[in-house]
Amino acid sequence: MYTVKELFPTLQGEGAHAGRSAIFCRFAGCNLWSGREEDRATAICQFCDTDFVGSDGDGGGKFETALALAEAIEAAWRSTSAGPHKRYVVFTGGEPLLQLDEALITALHHKGFEVAIETNGTIKVPKGIDWVCVSPKAGSELIVFQADELKLVIPQAAHDNLPALMDRFEKMDYRNRFLQPMDGPNLKDNIESAVRLCQKHPLWRLSLQTHKLIGIR
Repeated sequence: MYTVKELFPTLQGEGAHAGRSAIFCRFAGCNLWSGREEDRATAICQFCDTDFVGSDGDGGGKFETALALAEAIEAAWRSTSAGPHKRYVVFTGGEPLLQLDEALITALHHKGFEVAIETNGTIKVPKGIDWVCVSPKAGSELIVFQADELKLVIPQAAHDNLPALMDRFEKMDYRNRFLQPMDGPNLKDNIESAVRLCQKHPLWRLSLQTHKLIGIR
């Protein structure tokens, strides 16, 4: 059984694949926050701005089998090209690795999809995922030290020495490293800080939430 909050076609808004056509499949549930506002102050991750509770979003629901969910993802794909070319699905949450498994990955590969995840890096990654983006959260135990992409949201409350943290991540096996300014009332200041850090640390690039800038999901 898979519990999906929402499932919809869009463009990837962040990181190395920004601008790419994609299906976003948002799983319900997270291991760093319950998703309830009354629990935010005591959660490990306190800045999440995403609703991942339940299965009542657009395209959401409960799917009994990997094939049923794979078929729903295929049905949401809008390409008019003949055959499964450049199909791309991004699993997010919450924390997608609480639910994403090899059965679903295999079912999607059979339908021609490239499978990506956006994970907090606290759960082992199953085999077969084509693109892994790790977005570590301060105060959590990071166990995924190798990935296609690292996306560090800044600033976070427990980031006492951000340059030292960046140096630590530079010693790990991430193919792409991004700084993403935290959204909210301090976004302008956060962008300016991220720009300065990227200039001083050229192994890092700036990631903006372009989907929010252009008004899509």
